[in-house]
Formats: sequence, structure tokens, C-alpha cells
Amino acid sequence: MKKLKIVTIGGGSSYTPELVEGIINRYESLPVTQLWLVDCEEGKHKLEIVGALAKRMIKKAGVAIELHMTQDRKEALQDADFVITQLRVGLLEARIKDERIPLKYGLIGQETNGAGGLFKALRTIPVILDICQDMKELCPEAWLINFTNPAGIVTEAVNRYSPIKKVIGLCNVPVGMQKAIADTLETDMKNIRVRFGGLNHMVYATEIEMNGENKMPYVLERWGVQSMSNIKGIEWHNAFVRELGVVPSPYHRYYYMAKETLEDELEKFKQNGTRAETVKKIEDELFELYKDETLEEKPKLLEQRGGAYYSDAACNLIDSIYNDSGDIQVVNTLNRGAMEEFEYDEVVEISAMITKNGPIPLTVGKLPKAVKGLVQQIKSFELAACEAAVTGDYNKALLALMINPLVQSQSYAKVVLDELLEAHKSYLPQFYNKSVMYLR
Repeated sequence: MKKLKIVTIGGGSSYTPELVEGIINRYESLPVTQLWLVDCEEGKHKLEIVGALAKRMIKKAGVAIELHMTQDRKEALQDADFVITQLRVGLLEARIKDERIPLKYGLIGQETNGAGGLFKALRTIPVILDICQDMKELCPEAWLINFTNPAGIVTEAVNRYSPIKKVIGLCNVPVGMQKAIADTLETDMKNIRVRFGGLNHMVYATEIEMNGENKMPYVLERWGVQSMSNIKGIEWHNAFVRELGVVPSPYHRYYYMAKETLEDELEKFKQNGTRAETVKKIEDELFELYKDETLEEKPKLLEQRGGAYYSDAACNLIDSIYNDSGDIQVVNTLNRGAMEEFEYDEVVEISAMITKNGPIPLTVGKLPKAVKGLVQQIKSFELAACEAAVTGDYNKALLALMINPLVQSQSYAKVVLDELLEAHKSYLPQFYNKSVMYLR
């Protein structure tokens, strides 16, 4: 049996128990012998708590997995087969700023969209690129599985600016959409075939089949309050969805229902604070549960964290690459001509066949004209965000913010940009110290 080594950077994450559960459940097909959990000094305390729970889970399962915890990333990466990144630069305190500051100026505050999404990318991309440099030296044949948000922008940056080409981005949104589509059809997920195309948090279901029959018209007619725990379920008008011709994701509410979503966020902001502050409370509760020395499994509360199925999706992907399964999964990968709206070398979120050599994207063809402009505008934002992150160029960051459809204000864009740059100054050295350059 091959010794299989998985390294998780951001190992102190509250999602880690789900990852450990996924590895344990697949032990027969995915014989992991070493699991390394890596975190930084800020995350040391959480790493110790999560690591102790992971050890209890492994012991209960009776599987021969060595668990290592470390703050030495290079020690962990040596000869790794798979590297998972699930980090948050600046912890949840940074996300709170990403959401509060735009809302103060009447702009949507969200961790992966608009101004908040831009700044999460600006903080994250340099760190991920440094990890890629270490991987080139220590485990050049390893696969990088990224579900650090914004997953699409991060994966785009790795492909453009790092020496690592074996990279795949992941998101849990398509999994949630498939579950909702199956519920709409009153069947199990295994009985349907859904194809996806678009961008991360901008993906559409483009085909739906059940027993060889096209079920897209049926689903479009009934697509209603499909939501996620971190996005309010505002009901779609069926006539709009039907005319759109493809099934939108929950995150499309930020664009198609921007006014209602902003009003809802502002109301919650006044009453209970941002979504980030709610998440922090849930995370605090989770870590109190994780401390319980009798706990030996993933707690149910984790599903409220907003990222359910992320880690399970990562385990599915790793299992399929390792076993050359050829099954279909939704991933962030190079377009390679599968979608006409994007360049060959641009990253898209798409249904793909998973092989030992990586994803082979399935041809989607043309998206409806009604959605083409929006996805291309978001891709232009993603590319500008990547360039701003690696160069530390203020004007490129301003460009990215200005072309994002959730901003649409020259004066507010500059004010929000300046305030967020100052708020995150310690995590944005490329903007303040010009001797720091991440462009490879």
C-alpha cells in the first residue's frame, strides 16, 4: 500500500473535523498514512483543540493514520501527495472589517463578493503564492486543493503567477444546488445528472437530467427559495428564472436582487451585526464543543457554519484523483475551451471528469445571452484583483473595485478602498513596502 500524505494548511479551521471524517470514511479507497495539520502562531490554540479532536476521531475509527500538528509549514510539506489550503488571513476579525466597512457606505458587505471579496483576495493571494513556492521545492508533484475563498480568484492567481500547475479550486455551492435540485424533483441526488458552468459563486446549472429525460423546464418552473445558511432565502420570481434558462446559485441574489439583499444586510447590521459576527459566535460555540474530551465525531452544529460539504468535497476530489475514477465533479480549473465566454487559460467553475492527471472540463457551450455579460464582468474583476494582489498597485485595486457590479460608485469606491487598505495594513505588505513583490 502506497504511503499517502495529506497536508492541510489552516489545520486549526473549524472545518477540519469534517475533513478528518471524510478521510476516515474513505480509508479503504484512500489509504492516508499521514495527515499533517498546519497553522500559524495566531491559530495555534485552535490547532491544538482541533488536533486533539482529530486524534480522538482517528482512534475511535481504528485506522492507521498518523496525525501531526505543526507551525512549521516546510516540515509538513516535505514529500506531500496532496496539499489542502483552507486558511483565513487575519482570521474572522478581518472578515468582520470586510463586511462592516462597505456597509457603512451603503455597499453590500460580503466575504467573497464586492469590496469584501476583493480584500479577502488581496490578503490571501500572496500567502497562497508563498505556499506554492514551498511546494515547488518540497513536493513538486503534489496536488494543491484550494477551498480558501474567494476560491475562483485564488485558483486563477495560482495558475497565472505561481510555479504550481496541479491546482484545483473547490466550492460547496454546487453541492448544495444539486441537493436542492434533487429535492425539487423529489428524488435522491444519485438519480439526477446536473451540469454546471460559470465562475465561483457565479455558477449556473446548465443541464438537468433524470432517467435520460430533460428536467430543466420542470426545475426552472419551481425554483423558489433555494438558499444557504449564510444567504437569506429571498424568493425567486419563477417567470424570471424560467426566462433566464439556467438555474442560478444562491450567490446570484447579490446581483439579481442587490437592493433587497443590501436592505436585509443593513437591517441585520443595525440589529445583530454582520454575518461574520454571527459566524464568529457559531465558531466560538464549535470550539467549546471541540474541547470536550468525550467528543469523538463531527458535531451537528458545524452545518450552521456556512461551509458544510466543503471538506467532504475535498475528500471526494482527492479520492477520485488517487484512484483515477473518471467521475464527474464541479471544480475550479482551466477552461480549455469548454466555455465560449472565457479564454482558454482562464479559470472557470465547471463540471469536469476527474482523472489521475486532473480535471477534464466538460463542454458547456454558450451560456444564455442574459447571463453572458454578468459572468464576463465578474471575470474581468477577478483578473484585475489578481493583478492588484501580486503587484500591490493601488490603481489596479481601484480598477478592480470600480468594475465590480456591486460597487458602481467612483467616490465610494475610493473611500472604501482607502479605509479597507488602512484596516488591513498589517496583512497587505505589497501595498506599503515596495520591496515586497509577489509577481513571479
